Amino acid sequence: MTISVTPLSGALGAEIGGVDVSMALDDGTVAEIRQALLDHQVIFFRDQDLDMAQHRAFTLQFGELFVHPNFQLGQDNAEFVMVRREPGDLRIIGEDWHTDTTMIATPPMGAILYALEVPDAGGDTLFANQYLAYDALSNGMKQMLDRLSAVHNDTRVAGPGTGLNGQRASQVREDADWRPTENAHAVVRTHPETGRKCLFVNRVYVHHFEGMTVAESQPLLDFLYAHAIRPEFTCRFRWRPGSIAFWDNRCTQHIAVNDVHDTARHMRRTQIAG
Repeated sequence: MTISVTPLSGALGAEIGGVDVSMALDDGTVAEIRQALLDHQVIFFRDQDLDMAQHRAFTLQFGELFVHPNFQLGQDNAEFVMVRREPGDLRIIGEDWHTDTTMIATPPMGAILYALEVPDAGGDTLFANQYLAYDALSNGMKQMLDRLSAVHNDTRVAGPGTGLNGQRASQVREDADWRPTENAHAVVRTHPETGRKCLFVNRVYVHHFEGMTVAESQPLLDFLYAHAIRPEFTCRFRWRPGSIAFWDNRCTQHIAVNDVHDTARHMRRTQIAG
């Protein structure tokens, strides 16, 4: 192998060394990185120097760019989401456990997040392995969940009813022309590359099980939300400037820890189409 792969925890996550991702990578190195992603669900790179063109080029080696509909405010480079936290912000992007953008019909395959400016301490990101979350369920629970779908929409994270733009630097569509996006997905997903089953529900986007009311759905959803992020399913990544996190959105959840209130945290994200 041309890269090194160092596991970060027993559950998921690995640091990748021996590669400068700002350069054009040969097919063999791309294949090794992709295999590391499949093996570890989220991979991390340190001390990388990426401008926007290099960030875009690195992303394109793994699939087509996904343009997030709720962050389109007329800016250039629409495929980038600037994840900004300024001193005094009350809210941040990703402050609750979630899988990205699951309200669309085909959610993104993954995301590549690059650190521009981060606090000396705090502002970490946690990831949770949803293969392990599914595997740890009882056989009876698995059989029941295998038959269910859940309804996902984006009403908690965009639109005029959220009031998010008044509480954080990262802005989202809240205009009167915004309309929710809603789709149903299987509660148990089979990963298209590994063939493994994983849990595919998250508290940010899921509202109820298909064919059930919110009240009927909530007790089981609350159990699944808590179960999916048990400590033994997780890893924690401490950011430094120039760090990259590349996660498989099909089999993980993540959360940005909102524990830094008086310093800036600036990141740049691309997403890969599903």
